[in-house]
Amino acid sequence: MEKQFRFDYEHYASLDELSEADRQLVEAAQEATTRAHAPYSHFRVGAAARLRSGRILHGSNFESEVYPAGLCAERSLLFYAQANYADDPIETLAIASDPSERECYPCGQCRQVMVDVERRQGAPMRVIMSGNGTASAVATATMLLPFTFIL
Repeated sequence: MEKQFRFDYEHYASLDELSEADRQLVEAAQEATTRAHAPYSHFRVGAAARLRSGRILHGSNFESEVYPAGLCAERSLLFYAQANYADDPIETLAIASDPSERECYPCGQCRQVMVDVERRQGAPMRVIMSGNGTASAVATATMLLPFTFIL
């Protein structure tokens, strides 16, 4: 039996099309790329999350000589948020990269952790993926990982 998985997403041909709050969050993610430690790949990723309280948190990727001991920006941010603000759900997560020749999409591990965070907080997390002056957004991280791992 054939089945299909489809979802809607928002695409912004220019960051100017984003709401002011989303544009500020993308700018915070872009700024977080400056704090990335990427001496091997030279691909700096930044993430910014807006919590329900309005607080903005930041994260960036960190590479290690002892590969694969590094960590993506999204997971750095999500683990920090869950450890320090577990009672303040993440409403929106923005991702940016430098260089940004295209929109920056999360890796599979980050997608799974995003879904785990949504489950833990009992609320969806909007995800904005930006780069090269454009952005795409999904209403929930589960749209990025339809066949998620569940114990």
